[in-house]
Amino acid sequence: MSTSIPGLVELPEFRDRVRVFQDREEAGKVLSKMLREFRNTDTLVLAIPSGGVPVGVILARILHLNLDVAVSSKVTLPWNPEAGYGAVAFDGTVVLNHDLIERLGLDEATTKQGLNLTRDKVKRRVQKFRENNKLDIRDRRVILTDDGLASGYTLLAALQALENQKVKERIVATPTAHLDALEMLKSHLDTVFCPNVRSGWSFAVADAYHYWSDVEEDEAVALLKKFRQEKERWNEK
Repeated sequence: MSTSIPGLVELPEFRDRVRVFQDREEAGKVLSKMLREFRNTDTLVLAIPSGGVPVGVILARILHLNLDVAVSSKVTLPWNPEAGYGAVAFDGTVVLNHDLIERLGLDEATTKQGLNLTRDKVKRRVQKFRENNKLDIRDRRVILTDDGLASGYTLLAALQALENQKVKERIVATPTAHLDALEMLKSHLDTVFCPNVRSGWSFAVADAYHYWSDVEEDEAVALLKKFRQEKERWNEK
């Protein structure tokens, strides 16, 4: 199946398949092969916590790149915390799926409450993952990574935040994504590496993996701490 997405790099043999990765670690290794041209460059990997951190750590480790996080979180439905109608990014950027809000009949008060809760969550996560250190990415080439894209709004908020920060080049690296999400994002990025592109009415990020579980915040923080320690040892050599 052909697409109209400029800059899309995929693996045709993975198109519309499920269970193509054992886990996030293997997915990160597959992506690292696709991104090997960036090895030992000044490119910065930015992982979206928490699920994007294991993928980002593998990418940065194999490609010998610097790693940080770009906090972005979906605005969830009151009755379903797994589904969202928008997202908030680390710099306060908000994107909303207005069509979904209208279809679900969400009123202004409900939407405002959801946004406020998500803003609080993002602020807390910035403190936890970055200790409020400023993310200086102006004029940098950035690889933004997550473990998968369903609606794409969490990544869209992060990409718009990168635009606000005047990054030089916006590269997305994700193991799996719905084709509609990639279509929505195409004007906000330069290149997207996604081995497992899928379409159709039913889509779940977890379906790309044999072994899948949520990544807890403390687990993600521990992975980042371990990577930073490894990076210090690289620099000493």
